[in-house]
Amino acid sequence: MKAHHARKRFGQHFLADEAVIEAIVAAIAPRPGEALVEIGPGLGALTAPLLARAGALTVVELDRDLAARLRNRPGLTVIEADVLRVDFAALAASMAPAPLRLVGNLPYNISTPILFHLLPAAAHVRDQHFMLQKEVVQRMAAAPGGKDYGRLSVMLQWRYDIEPVLDVPPQAFDPPPRVDSAVVCMRPLPAAGVAGTDAALLGELVTVAFSQRRKLLRHTLGRWLGERGHAGLFDLQRRAEEVPVAEYVALAQAVATA
Repeated sequence: MKAHHARKRFGQHFLADEAVIEAIVAAIAPRPGEALVEIGPGLGALTAPLLARAGALTVVELDRDLAARLRNRPGLTVIEADVLRVDFAALAASMAPAPLRLVGNLPYNISTPILFHLLPAAAHVRDQHFMLQKEVVQRMAAAPGGKDYGRLSVMLQWRYDIEPVLDVPPQAFDPPPRVDSAVVCMRPLPAAGVAGTDAALLGELVTVAFSQRRKLLRHTLGRWLGERGHAGLFDLQRRAEEVPVAEYVALAQAVATA
């Protein structure tokens, strides 16, 4: 079969280190009967061992040449599509009753949009294991008070328990990316803990809060709250990175009901 060359426009960096592959598959620990979905299978470095353990696997691949390579493998279902256009809640319904287990070496150039695209489907997901730029994983898992804590931290920690699993060096890929990578495990939090929170409102609120990180919240979020007649609901004498996730969620709920 003709060799496939990584395509820059798709952000392709193919995992090639067997020890790293084994460590990732061990962390995922797939079993038969699970609704396992791989995003961006590429040349199949993870696909083959996942399929061997699970017996069935669905993959989402945009590159038509790569999708063609994967077709006709027993137990493998190929969805040739842009992951940002896939309805994962509908996909979960088609694979029910098992909740989705999502895995993948995500394209780094669109990893954050993918993470936000998956948020609405979190109730249909058991867990997510993703390879990402290490810097992104640090931001996802960051605690309040640090430079890495921001909009991504708040919006993902509101919905998931986030656990960095494994650091991966550039030389584990072909071609090597110019950044370090890491594997992260994301487990959706119980639905009861997120019930009553308007995701769009929370997202707008958090975006405003972190729009000028160096300023106190009274200059950003204070103005936003005032325009909506909700002044006085929140301690605005802090910077955005000093506010825990739970307080942002509580504020969103208060704004929605005030």
